[in-house]
Amino acid sequence: MTVTWEELGWQRLAAGVGRCRLPGWDCTVGLVVGEGSALLIDAGSSLTEGTLLREQAERLTGHRVTHLALTHPHFDHVFGAAAFSGAEVFGAVGIDTVFDGRQAREELCGDAVRNGLDASLAEEAVDALVPPRHRVSGEWTLDLGGGRQVLLANVGPGHTAHDLAVLVPEAPGVPGSPEVVFCGDLVEESGEPQAGPDAVPSHWPAALDRLLDLGGEDALYVPGHGAVVDAAFVRAQRDALAARFGVS
Repeated sequence: MTVTWEELGWQRLAAGVGRCRLPGWDCTVGLVVGEGSALLIDAGSSLTEGTLLREQAERLTGHRVTHLALTHPHFDHVFGAAAFSGAEVFGAVGIDTVFDGRQAREELCGDAVRNGLDASLAEEAVDALVPPRHRVSGEWTLDLGGGRQVLLANVGPGHTAHDLAVLVPEAPGVPGSPEVVFCGDLVEESGEPQAGPDAVPSHWPAALDRLLDLGGEDALYVPGHGAVVDAAFVRAQRDALAARFGVS
């Protein structure tokens, strides 16, 4: 039996498109419903959280998650990925270097623990991580059926070296339905964008220019953390980052 978005604590953004804000790190997870298919955008911070997201997505759509897009390789966005067995998993080209290398996996686990994730949950998630099967170097159009197509775009580097955005065009058969852009942590609303050691500041403003080109003035922009914003917010954050890092 399906339920409404609101009953499960999700925010409906457009026809067949919604998101939830997870506890702990206020990380956003998105969901796009197709015909007999479903795309989840990011997977939560642990296998336990990923399993809960999978169950909620199945209740909302009436079928399993068939596709998973990872916006970037930080623990709060990818540690639940192994809970989606059988899904086609997508990430920006090069993301496998973070998932594969022993040192990179240890750093990913250590970062999670330093930020408050229980060590046993972090180790469990890292042990289960596998690189995405599909690596996006430019743009990749997913056909989810029923006229629903979604564009995956490698817009980075910026927040990390492997940033993937997801553009959900106007819903088929629903004129005036807004386009939705899932930005990952290239955009943050609930705090200043975080630039860790894997950020590429010199390219970050250009990545936001690309997001704005994808979505345009009237799209809804969904940050990795915080409330949904508009193009003006993204443009202002782009200018602030350019000033912060001394780039144009």
